[in-house]
Amino acid sequence: MRTCFTRNAIGDFQYTESVTNGTILIGGPTASGKSALALELAAALEESGGATIINADSMQVYSELRIVTDRPTPADEARVPHALYGVLAGSDACSAGRWQRMAVDCISDVQAAGRTAIVVGGTGLYLKALTKGLAEIPDIPDDIRQAARQAMATKGPEQFHQDLAAVDPGAAAAIAPGDRQRAIRALEVWQATGRSVLNWQAAGQSGGGLTGPTAKVVVMPDREDVYARAEARIAAIVARGVIDEIKALDALGLDPDLPVMRAVGVPEFLAVVRGETAVDEAVAAAAQASRRFAKRQFTWFRHQTPDWRVFSSPGAARIPKINAQQSESFFAEVFPFIRQTLLTKES
Repeated sequence: MRTCFTRNAIGDFQYTESVTNGTILIGGPTASGKSALALELAAALEESGGATIINADSMQVYSELRIVTDRPTPADEARVPHALYGVLAGSDACSAGRWQRMAVDCISDVQAAGRTAIVVGGTGLYLKALTKGLAEIPDIPDDIRQAARQAMATKGPEQFHQDLAAVDPGAAAAIAPGDRQRAIRALEVWQATGRSVLNWQAAGQSGGGLTGPTAKVVVMPDREDVYARAEARIAAIVARGVIDEIKALDALGLDPDLPVMRAVGVPEFLAVVRGETAVDEAVAAAAQASRRFAKRQFTWFRHQTPDWRVFSSPGAARIPKINAQQSESFFAEVFPFIRQTLLTKES
């Protein structure tokens, strides 16, 4: 029996068991209306056995980041079962491979109960891992792993990136100098295997693990609408208590190179907690970081999902936040595609 980590409204975990059904994948940039769409689809599928929403956001897996990542609310979780949200401690780094294994098991368990799995999130690598699989890179010895992390800590990201470029220029060109985690990974793979991480990734990949029919959806609203909503979201989380959330995170004394410490908004609001900047300055910096993040996601989904069905905003006016009207407009376009792909296959 596999385990599916599903939080209910009071924060307990529930466990389910399995059969095969369809899977809906919803990707897109931050603040694009993905979660609202998933909720609408789950409600519409209630008469067909119901659905469970499964997280594919690399930062929403961490229990400490409910507010700053704008995770589903307790009310949302009470309305529809949600899985893989807040299931790991920030000290427990989650890789794409680890998430893939959890997601495959969870999807299988959800389908076992005759429900539809709706996988939703903006982490492109996670969705790619689920649909195409991951390269089978050998385990990295602990001494090489620790040495790479120590080198990053002592040299800093810029010098570390230059060192990576000296031995693996292809990987260095594909990784931003400030992306510590990917730079460390690239160097440790080269040191352990003598091959570029790009070579491993281009080599034969194992299957992603999905079974049964799959409907793959990308929501791509107008870029300026997304930027406006992303900025509005940053301002809103201040009122919801993000400073206290980040204060609690800071008190844990976690390694600054852990993924949880680099989520959009975390470095900016940590500066407030540590007395290094004012709240309004942190809001502006986090809003800018959110825009840059959304821009990267637009680029990724545009180039990496050629076989996904793309839906754009139907001429929506500039809306500073995601509201019911927008989710319904996406739903009206997406649900017929879902019915055609998954629901009409029964005789």
